Amino acid sequence: MAKAIYHKHQRVFVRPVGTWALVEQVKPQWVKDVEEPVRVFYDCGLGRDFTADELAAEQTEELDAGHWRVLRAKNKWQSIEDCAHHPYPGTFPVIVTETMDWGGWRVPAAEYDRDPSRIEAQARLIAHAPHLMGVAETLARLASEDGELPPALAELSRRAGKILKEVNTKPASKDNDGSRRAA
Repeated sequence: MAKAIYHKHQRVFVRPVGTWALVEQVKPQWVKDVEEPVRVFYDCGLGRDFTADELAAEQTEELDAGHWRVLRAKNKWQSIEDCAHHPYPGTFPVIVTETMDWGGWRVPAAEYDRDPSRIEAQARLIAHAPHLMGVAETLARLASEDGELPPALAELSRRAGKILKEVNTKPASKDNDGSRRAA
């Protein structure tokens, strides 16, 4: 039995032709007395129907939100007595962005000691950033799908779209002469 893998209006790469196309029509092939289609073909407007193994879905780059978390690392430079005023004496936050307990963001001990509460708040914000990006993407998508939003929600959607644009824009890189150009 076969199930449709792609849907109508989805952008796919058509391997035999070597180009991108939109699925114009999903064509299931039915057999009498069978509850599900035997095969599913896809009309991409390129002269013939294609099977699922001849198509590839567009890959979207997403943040791996499932693995971002705050861990506590032992403070090697100060004893627990020296840092008793910290929220978690003897440790500092490490934001891990990998499945293993390494890779990510760390703060220098001197900066943490200057304002530990602020650094703790920043660590929590960084760890939850992928989830906040998801909320911003949903808000921006709402604005593009539904033109008639309440003014407050429309403003939030506009701001979310602007933030997403800034986050997703690659920074300019410096040329050898010191001028900046787009990457």
